[in-house]
Formats: sequence, structure tokens, C-alpha cells
Amino acid sequence: MSSQGPKQFLYGQFAEVAKALGHGHRLEILEFLAQGERSVESLAELAGLSVANASQHLRLMRRAGLLASRRDGKHVLYRLGDPAVLDLVAALHRVAERTLAEVREVIGGYFQQRDAMEPVSRKDLVQRLKDGSVTLLDVRPADEFAAGHLPHAINIPLRELRRRLRELPKERDIVAYCRGPYCVLAFDAAALLRKHGFSVRRLEDGFPEWKAAGLPTA
Repeated sequence: MSSQGPKQFLYGQFAEVAKALGHGHRLEILEFLAQGERSVESLAELAGLSVANASQHLRLMRRAGLLASRRDGKHVLYRLGDPAVLDLVAALHRVAERTLAEVREVIGGYFQQRDAMEPVSRKDLVQRLKDGSVTLLDVRPADEFAAGHLPHAINIPLRELRRRLRELPKERDIVAYCRGPYCVLAFDAAALLRKHGFSVRRLEDGFPEWKAAGLPTA
């Protein structure tokens, strides 16, 4: 701590964690890793980055304790360093939504234009799953579904949804979910399904938040 007092030292360390979050690509990478462990190459492809650029972001977040990694043959695999990282990102979302007009404008425009219906809460979904009154649709890619998903969910990735509509029952309500509250996959899925006559609503957030709440997963 050198000449610093303990409080000043701690605040300096807290600031290092905050700096590690200070880039849009890093927040997006955290969303991907909240679905499960991934390689550098996979994360680079998902985020539209070069492998070198993705590696730089990942190493910085690992140094700040946000991520952990392991080597698997020639590949380095990353995962969230602690479940509390999700809480930190969620708090950042809440503050930005409450304090930044630009954020509220995008949420009220881009997202709500796609789906203005009130999303289904986790509590409501738990009860509806117990009642057997809903079809649960996971529209994430198949590898993310395989890494973990909500119980009894059907996986139809968004890009396959249009040609697989016949697999979904029209006589039951559908709840669609994806990676989290700002993941557009569930928004686009809901719009497509309503266009074809389905009764559908979104889950209020996504798989990582469901898991972090201690609810059962498969």
C-alpha cells in the first residue's frame, strides 16, 4: 500500500475493476461468457473482433479478476471469475437506464418498437411452468443452449425459427428468452412469431439472470 491509507488503496483497486469494464466490447464479451465458457477464437467471432484484439480485452479483464481462464490443448478458455460479475454489470445497466437520456431513448425506441408488450417475470414463469401452461422457447445458438438452459425449454435458434414454426404449438402461450435483457434475439423472435399468429411474450431477462437467481437449470 506504500504511503496510501487502506481506504485509498481499496478505492484504487475498485477503480481498476471499473476501468476493466470501461469498453463496449468488454461488456458484450461478458454477456457471451455469462452463457458459459468459451475460447478466445469463439469470443472474437461473436464480438466481430480479431483474435488479437479479443485477447487483449480478455487479458485486461482477467487481471482485474472479472474473468478466469484455463488452457485446453492449443486453446485458452475463459469464464466469469465470479457470479458477482453479473450483479456488477446489472447494476451498471440500472444506473445507465436511470441517469442517461440516450440509454432510455434507445430502449424506448429500438427495443420497445420491436416488442412493446410487458415481459414475463421470472416469478410468473416459474408458476406457469409448474402449471404446464406455457411453451418455453430458447432462441440462442445451439452451443449456448447445450451449455445450460431453463428446464423444459425448446431450442430453436433465431436464424432457424422461420422454417421451424411448425414445431411450436399455436394453442399454447410461448415465452421466448435469450442471453439477457438487451439481447435482441428474443425481441426479434417475438415479433416473428406474432406475425405468424402465435401468442408470445419475452422473459424479462435471460438465462444468466435466471441461473444467478438460484432457479433450476438443465
